[in-house]
Amino acid sequence: MLSPMIDSFLQDLEQQFGQLRRESAGAVMPMDGVRRDQDLLLRFDVPGIDPDSIEVTVERGVLSVSATRQESLGEDERLFVRERPMGVFTRRVYLPDHLDADAIEAAYNNGVLAVRIPVLEQAKPRKIEVVKETKAITG
Repeated sequence: MLSPMIDSFLQDLEQQFGQLRRESAGAVMPMDGVRRDQDLLLRFDVPGIDPDSIEVTVERGVLSVSATRQESLGEDERLFVRERPMGVFTRRVYLPDHLDADAIEAAYNNGVLAVRIPVLEQAKPRKIEVVKETKAITG
């Protein structure tokens, strides 16, 4: 039988490693992507995140979304279990060339960050008129 002090230390160590495993395994920002005719809509789940901590940037065709979840304990509080990951979460999405990175919009509502990226005008689907001519088009 281990002494109470060693037993307590091992329990604390197990809790810390368990927390690290959960944070590294669960520290993801789930995303859905919807392609529409006029735009691409990305939705990121960021529950419990302060909207002021959310940062959306785009650089050289890469959209980066970062958010921070922090929680402080009071003087009389002692954490005994933590299953919700804390810290900084980042997600990167490589944007295709046909999207307008200069016109990206982002909005946060009820724990979901929505990022709208318009399709460039020249990349939008369009109908090509077929002209009836007597001679064929040649190069």
